[in-house]
Amino acid sequence: MKSPFRYFDSSPEVIRLVVMMYVRFPLSLRNVEDLLAERGIDICHETVRLWWNRFGPMFAAEIRRKRVDHMRAYTQWRWHLDEVFVKINGEMHYLWRAVDHEGEVLESFVTKRRDKAAALKFIKKAMKRHGKPRTIVTDRLRSYCAAMKEIGNADRKQTGRRLNNRAENSHLPIRRRERAMLRFRQMKTLQKFSAVHAAFHNHFNQDRHLISRDDYKDRRSAALAEWKTLAA
Repeated sequence: MKSPFRYFDSSPEVIRLVVMMYVRFPLSLRNVEDLLAERGIDICHETVRLWWNRFGPMFAAEIRRKRVDHMRAYTQWRWHLDEVFVKINGEMHYLWRAVDHEGEVLESFVTKRRDKAAALKFIKKAMKRHGKPRTIVTDRLRSYCAAMKEIGNADRKQTGRRLNNRAENSHLPIRRRERAMLRFRQMKTLQKFSAVHAAFHNHFNQDRHLISRDDYKDRRSAALAEWKTLAA
């Protein structure tokens, strides 16, 4: 298999570092350029844009494939579904998100409406990739009820005042990135970045507030070691 880095003069290690810094942290293109300059790496901010657009989806797809293969071996207990408003060029769009009971982002989906058709397409897409959960927690949006009735799993739906906090909290990282990027300008850019960002967030999120310092350091080292092998 040919290396995806064969047309670039920079080393794969530098490219992986640039993509990780831009997608994982709330940094602008020029912030990444300045931080790399401190390390003696001289690149333009447009190079950062080129590399994340080219290699970000590839890295995310490899991370997602490994995690989905692992997750499908276990029963899906509970999903949390929620949608958030995102304004693109003055027009309102909706970013749908599905997370599991541990906060793992399963699917991100962008639509112009939040009606039954959009909810149905989003739920089918998530189930096709991850399987069917035992319980689905949503808010009181009627589109979820109509979509789940058509699928035939309306009996698995739960709605509560604070039951869906898991999904609502999952929107916070992408909101921070939205502010750093001065908002999104195209619907396809939002879809692309949200999918890539979700995969990176899942890979590097170690729930450091729930484990000891030593366990966190071990998991962080394992995640970084696995990151360095992507597209090797």
